[in-house]
Amino acid sequence: MSKRIVFTGGSGKAGRHVVPYLVGQGHEVLNLDLVPLDCPGVNTLITDLRDGGETFNALSMHFGFQGLESGKGPASVDAVVHFAAVPRILMRPDNATFSANTISTYNVIEAAMKLGIPKVIVASSETTYGVCFAEGDKDYHSFPLTEDYDVDPMDSYGLSKVVNEKTARAFAMRFGTDIYALRIGNVISPEDYSRFPAFLADPPSRKRNAWSYIDARDLGQIVHLCIEKDGLGFQVFNAVNDTITALEPTRPFLERWAPGTPIVGDIGKFEAPISNRKIREVLGFAESHDWRKYVTR
Repeated sequence: MSKRIVFTGGSGKAGRHVVPYLVGQGHEVLNLDLVPLDCPGVNTLITDLRDGGETFNALSMHFGFQGLESGKGPASVDAVVHFAAVPRILMRPDNATFSANTISTYNVIEAAMKLGIPKVIVASSETTYGVCFAEGDKDYHSFPLTEDYDVDPMDSYGLSKVVNEKTARAFAMRFGTDIYALRIGNVISPEDYSRFPAFLADPPSRKRNAWSYIDARDLGQIVHLCIEKDGLGFQVFNAVNDTITALEPTRPFLERWAPGTPIVGDIGKFEAPISNRKIREVLGFAESHDWRKYVTR
């Protein structure tokens, strides 16, 4: 069923793959970003989401000139997908990263709730697991990494994502609506598969990403499944592909390259250390882009 979706940050690395996927599923999308997105049929509204007034207006506007034809004002929005953010540390000062990411998320969710938009999907991150941007060589608490893991980042970006998850939970409880937070893994675009031979040859280089990844096109499927699945309230989902970025089976690989981290749960032969079982079982996710399709070994 076609839905009207406001997508923030659609011009970024992940968004420029996810938005076309959603359009391909028949959805109508308005992109909110600071730079335009080159996607036929998708208008970009230049919006500073740190400004509450801009955010509220952006979520309650026509998607394009065609909206004027109804003569009834802007049509209702079915879902908001919030990907806009300072995408990592060391791009802006730490306080600016934390402020931009938390305030923009608060503004987007608050506006959506007060406008009566029934679903919000927010981009959280693998960085909440505390190792990606850690100082020094930090070990994970245990494998596999599931959604009930005790997240403990020490950096401004990962911390902003933990706060955003709590913000989402608070609004979901207050308004009794669906807000899903996606802990998105290392985003891989098609051109990035050329880097995988180097990843495989240097296992320690992938520890900060827990030897896991998400193909940007499969992320589109996950977002679509979230849009279609109603009635879950507040949820956190790991958004990663199925398999580990290694040639060796997962358990012996982790015993060799992460000896300080116990394996305390079931883990499949080549299952990614960041577990995506929840999105497979609850949302019906079935990956289309296993890295092995694209990497010659």
